[in-house]
Amino acid sequence: MKIRFLVAMFLLLLPENIPAQNGRRVKISGNVRDADGNPVELVAVQVKNTVTGAMTDEKGYYSLTVVPGDSVTLLFSCLGYNKAERIIPSVTGDMRVNVQMNYVALELGQIEVTASRRNTTTLETIDADRLKILPDPSGGSIESLVVTQAGVSSGNELSTQYSVRGGSYDENMVYVNGLEVFRPLLIRSGEQEGLSFINPGMTESVRFSAGGFEARYGDKMSSVLDITYKKPKTFEGAASASMLGASAYIGSSVGKFTQVTGIRYKTNRSLLGTMDTEAEYNPLFVDLQTYLTFQPAPRWEINFLGNMSLNSYKFIPHNRETSFGTAYAPKSFIVYFDGRERDRFETFYGAATLKYVVNDKTEIGLQASAFNTREEESYDITSWYWLDNVGSDETGGTTDALSLAYFHEHARNRLSATVAHAGLYGISQLSAGHSLKWGAGVQRESITDKISEWESRDSAGYSLPQNGKEVNVIANLFSDNRLESARFSGYVQDVFKFRTAKGMFTVVGGIRGSYWDYNKESLFSPRLSVGFIPSANQNLTLRLATGFYYQPPFYKELRVETADENQNHVIRLNDKLKSQRSIHLIGGGDYTFPAAGRNFKLTAELYYKKLDNVNPYTVDNVKIRYYGDNCATGYIAGVDMKLFGEFVPGTDSWINLSLMKSEQTIRGTTRAPMPNSQLYNLSLFFQDYYPGNKYIMLNLRGVLAGGLPVTIPRKGYEAGYYRTPPYRRVDMGITCQLARGNSEIMERGFLQHFKNVWLGVDLFNLFDIKNTGSYYWVTDIYNQQYAVPNYLTGRRLNFRISVDF
Repeated sequence: MKIRFLVAMFLLLLPENIPAQNGRRVKISGNVRDADGNPVELVAVQVKNTVTGAMTDEKGYYSLTVVPGDSVTLLFSCLGYNKAERIIPSVTGDMRVNVQMNYVALELGQIEVTASRRNTTTLETIDADRLKILPDPSGGSIESLVVTQAGVSSGNELSTQYSVRGGSYDENMVYVNGLEVFRPLLIRSGEQEGLSFINPGMTESVRFSAGGFEARYGDKMSSVLDITYKKPKTFEGAASASMLGASAYIGSSVGKFTQVTGIRYKTNRSLLGTMDTEAEYNPLFVDLQTYLTFQPAPRWEINFLGNMSLNSYKFIPHNRETSFGTAYAPKSFIVYFDGRERDRFETFYGAATLKYVVNDKTEIGLQASAFNTREEESYDITSWYWLDNVGSDETGGTTDALSLAYFHEHARNRLSATVAHAGLYGISQLSAGHSLKWGAGVQRESITDKISEWESRDSAGYSLPQNGKEVNVIANLFSDNRLESARFSGYVQDVFKFRTAKGMFTVVGGIRGSYWDYNKESLFSPRLSVGFIPSANQNLTLRLATGFYYQPPFYKELRVETADENQNHVIRLNDKLKSQRSIHLIGGGDYTFPAAGRNFKLTAELYYKKLDNVNPYTVDNVKIRYYGDNCATGYIAGVDMKLFGEFVPGTDSWINLSLMKSEQTIRGTTRAPMPNSQLYNLSLFFQDYYPGNKYIMLNLRGVLAGGLPVTIPRKGYEAGYYRTPPYRRVDMGITCQLARGNSEIMERGFLQHFKNVWLGVDLFNLFDIKNTGSYYWVTDIYNQQYAVPNYLTGRRLNFRISVDF
């Protein structure tokens, strides 16, 4: 009895700060980042020799609780990274432990190879630093990296627009710092296009999804490209120059303020000089951007993104000679021009975000943006052309003239548009591996469109077409429209990550809703994706995704061409047009494996897209003409495969193969493929280095893609279609990293001011293959039409230099 009494007294007299007896726990939290400073998600954090643990979220954040006391050891593990261990000598209160995890590396002589990261959602991370070595005829754009991904295609090296799994160019979203950005509307050819919005030098991260993307992204049917700009921690900068233009950016951080500002200049005059048309090309494309952040208090942040872009294109054609046809029926097309074209596209964009971090688990923000574009397209070009059969006599001369005609093209097109957006968003970490995202916004649009264009032809003294004593132009188009409308949208998205005995699951589910007051349409778009890493084989990642994806009409989709009593074609806006719908079904996965001491990853995805309320369209170069009516249904199905790895030790290369089949049924009778559907697409990015010197790199980019469906102008698919020849192109570049930050040469003279210096030479279109971008349609006196190919650029040499400082 006395012993029990003494024990009870001892327990009562114990200090209150001994937590083992009072149940008090403390929190250990922090962030996990990789060697590049990027957050690492799905890192398992465990207290050694216990079952206590947590998992990092997409921001690399983790949080767990432990009993205060003596030494605690934390273990950090994630597939593709070396394990990390942190020992805390004494735990007395809440504390933060931040960790950097390094990629798993293999030592192969002097070569170090790193493993690829896991991907449990449909968003894929793209390394923007590859632009320094990529042979890119567009002059250096993020989109040139995107088109090297599986399921993405582009049939015009002068354009930064791309098609994803058979969708149109207008079905792709681009987000910068969480807000959607736009491109000019009147552009009809790659020659006019100029610079894309995204500044590669200012880019911190690039993520891309070819379908099945999350509800937080807007209403488009094909893909999303998500860009995040840099927030420099110290002074940094870079500059580059080539025969295609120049660019530079500077970033800095001073106290609570950071900024990164970039300027770009592009001219593709040297590339245009390889085309069939001899002309005075004067393209001038300039872009200025700045991204500013300010943190007035620890929990508040204000950021601003501003962009000003001027794209000017002047064109004075002189003559053209094009040979085409087959070996049995060769033809020659000769043209002499007079006149000129002047185009001008000015765009302005501003976006501001006010962010408030409520606590470690909750963040809310207010966003506002405005986009304005003023576009002018003017041309008056006359020409005489000859279309002949070639080599029809024994001497190989020309004996059969098919058409001799005078041609006049005229346009005075003006468009101005303003798009303003305001919204609110929130992110909450409900528990370990469980987060909620939501947002709501309103968008106001004001568009004014004035179009006046016509074409006339005179064949051997006869104007086309003929109608008794009347002489008509062969085609015309007029428009004087104004559109004022508002869109409302919102979304809720839940992200849930958990482990079971079978493996680790990542579930992303959400719903998106929207309303447009112009056509009085309400939309609801549920979306779901599931990622799974089985415990039995952690080299395997499986993904499933599905959802309803809508394409609300923008201004171009609304336009319908109608003919008046004089057969003049006038554009009216169809306020009854509804959103196109695509139901995505996607299944696939990744398998990582070593071979010959090197790392590889095989990715494969099967997809099926059921299309309803389709608004059919035709494509001419990069200009899209819509029917302006929900008169079709269809589907797109295919498979995308990608093998990524070290084809040469110490380098990253990959090869893609995409197979696709699509069909649309227009007005219940006409069946045709979707306009951007290629039956096959084989693309390759290959790297090698000079033996014994890994700083001299060879970079090869190639593509072999099936031809695209083509229709007769202004006829649509009802008059039939045929396919262009396959698109075949190989670009080669050699890059020498002349100086590096840790080399002796960088400590001498002028070079000591730079971190890295690269010199490069590119050979575009290595095999000088003539690819067809569009067609020039010629009509003879009998109204028979001939499609003369407009060939894209030929072989061209390019020199470039880039420096980091």
